[in-house]
Amino acid sequence: MAAEPGPIAILAGSDQLPVLLSDCLRRQGRDHRILAFRGFAAPETRDRADAVVDLVDVQSTKRLLEAWRPSVVTLAGAVRRPKAAAYLSTYSAFRNRRELAELYARGDDRLLRSAIELLEEHGYPVAGIHDLAPELLAQPGLFTRVSPRPEGSRAIALGFSVLADLAPHDVGQACVVSGARILAIEGAEGTDSMLARVRRFRRPWSRIRVEPGGVLVKTAKQGQDLRVDLPAIGPRTMTNVHRAGLKGVAIGSHATLILEQERTIAEADRLGLFLVAIDPENPAREEPS
Repeated sequence: MAAEPGPIAILAGSDQLPVLLSDCLRRQGRDHRILAFRGFAAPETRDRADAVVDLVDVQSTKRLLEAWRPSVVTLAGAVRRPKAAAYLSTYSAFRNRRELAELYARGDDRLLRSAIELLEEHGYPVAGIHDLAPELLAQPGLFTRVSPRPEGSRAIALGFSVLADLAPHDVGQACVVSGARILAIEGAEGTDSMLARVRRFRRPWSRIRVEPGGVLVKTAKQGQDLRVDLPAIGPRTMTNVHRAGLKGVAIGSHATLILEQERTIAEADRLGLFLVAIDPENPAREEPS
């Protein structure tokens, strides 16, 4: 008699994604366990978690995974990158200090891929949200009452083009475009902090003058491993977009998460913003409907 497959192990970071994924798996009738990272996981995630560990407590993580014997492991929710020293215990089994310093210099993508390599080296297959719950990814189309005007559509196409050009350099997943001008490109600070930068441009005493309007464009990097660091937006994104004086948001379809989708759309409608999901490889050819 064949052994029953093990549960899905969710390694949970911040935001609502771990809980949303858990809800999807429950509806599918799929057994799963949640391992929440202390200091990152939201209270709701910690309340539901089967265990809570420190991010770099590798021994506890290994013991739990050995006990659970998961059929697959998935990473859900953001984990901000701590100082390089915090990774030493995590990677000591297969990286020395010099190699770690090199990994750290390469950016978040390489570090996250290394986490996947570590899990796979210990025999745990790693799946992405797009594998386990594809319904959480944005489908193509317009989500809001307001739609982009022609100048907004041109800005969206430019934004996707810029992000595609920057993808090999591990720069970021988002940018802000106004007309034919790139106002900001996301760095290690994240989307909300980038939007705060744009907001400062609008102040009367700012030395940088920008035209009214603009669009936030966000999508996964071309060639990015979608098992980690899947781009996401939520209600807070819409609030910050409005504060930055932008007109709306364009995201890559099938490559971006909309957290708390109903609340996100309602917030966008309340603020008079558009939200559209477009194929990032053909943004100029796709008309929102």
